[in-house]
Amino acid sequence: MTIPANRRRFLGLIATAPLGVAGVSTAARAAQAVAPVSPTPVPPPAAVALTDDERRRLTDFPWLARYAQDNARVIATGKPVKLVFMGDSITQGWPDKHPAFFAAEGRVCRGISGQTTPQMVLRMMADVIALKPRAVHIMAGTNDIAGNTGPMTLQQTQDNLAAMAMLAKASGIAVLLASVPPAARYYWRPGLDTVTPIAAINQWLASYAATHGHTFVDYHGAMQDGAGGMRPGLAYDGVHPTEAGYAVMEQVLSPILAAKGFS
Repeated sequence: MTIPANRRRFLGLIATAPLGVAGVSTAARAAQAVAPVSPTPVPPPAAVALTDDERRRLTDFPWLARYAQDNARVIATGKPVKLVFMGDSITQGWPDKHPAFFAAEGRVCRGISGQTTPQMVLRMMADVIALKPRAVHIMAGTNDIAGNTGPMTLQQTQDNLAAMAMLAKASGIAVLLASVPPAARYYWRPGLDTVTPIAAINQWLASYAATHGHTFVDYHGAMQDGAGGMRPGLAYDGVHPTEAGYAVMEQVLSPILAAKGFS
């Protein structure tokens, strides 16, 4: 085949020309392909600021240190303990609002604000059984419903309450199972249904106490407004009792303690 003269001249120019754009582009691509790539520096993760409660839950989930010194003091006195109150903030706030009730000989408060039943189970040996009381008053469940230490089912709450009762009974300690006080809402968990789970826990508590020979203490019935909430004046935030609220609780509990010989 004969190549036309004009095409032969064009091919000759390409053959004799120095590397042009195409050659430079190819060389540049080759250089880029083999050139080392410097990694982008990755900054260290930002420090997470923990609240005191969050830090404590990581290092002492049940907060055994909370009453460790006072437990040692109580044991060292050698005085008999009649009744230990195990619970959350409602129990913790009781001596503050009405100290006279806890001035009675042999009454010990072991409430910790914000606690859930799994935390209390872990405290039973140190904060209750080691004190060798005649009886324990267990009031818990509010913070389980609120999910203070994570989501919980009704069954899990029941299991933990039963575990505390069994530990006490096995140690020869009488058990008083208190109802969860009424609350139409939890201010720290807006939108959460509280009335239904409170009623379910209390129904179970009453049945469990009757079946296992424990004493059910019904604060809910004496404090509720007819719709599952707290009666006006009995709680300063709809959950935590005022002095008047604790007075109502004492009106419910005192006759029981007298009848059982724990007063």
